[in-house]
Amino acid sequence: MRQILFLVVFSMSALSYGQLDDKMTTIDFVQILNNNKDEAVYYYSNNWKVLREMAQEQNYIASFQILETPFSEASPFHFMLITTYADSYQYKSREAHFEELIKEKGALRLMNEKQPNEFRKTLFSKEGIRHWK
Repeated sequence: MRQILFLVVFSMSALSYGQLDDKMTTIDFVQILNNNKDEAVYYYSNNWKVLREMAQEQNYIASFQILETPFSEASPFHFMLITTYADSYQYKSREAHFEELIKEKGALRLMNEKQPNEFRKTLFSKEGIRHWK
C-alpha cells in the first residue's frame, strides 16, 4: 500500500514539475543610438509605459516592466521591455488591443524633434515566451 501511495504522490509531483502556466510574455531588446539616452527614456516613459498602464487598466495585459541593463559587446542592448499576458486570449488579442489604445492615447510624445529611429533600435524581440508553474 505504501508503494502505491508513493507512486501516486510521485506521479502527481512529476506532472506539476515543468508544466506551463497560462501566462505568455514578449521581450524587446532595445539599443540606444548615438548616446540619446534622455530621448529614449522620455519616449518609453511617455509612450510605451503609458500604453501598458492603459492596457493593464483594461485587463489587456497582466503586467509590464522596463529593465535597464549594462551595454556590452556580448549583449549590445540597454533596455529590455517586458509585457506579460495572463493567457493566450490576451496574447492573441494584443495587436488589436494596442491598436485601440494607441488611437485613444493620441499622438506620439517626443522630447524634441528627434524621431524614434534616431535614438533607439529594437535589436530583436522574443514572442510567445511561456512561464513555468
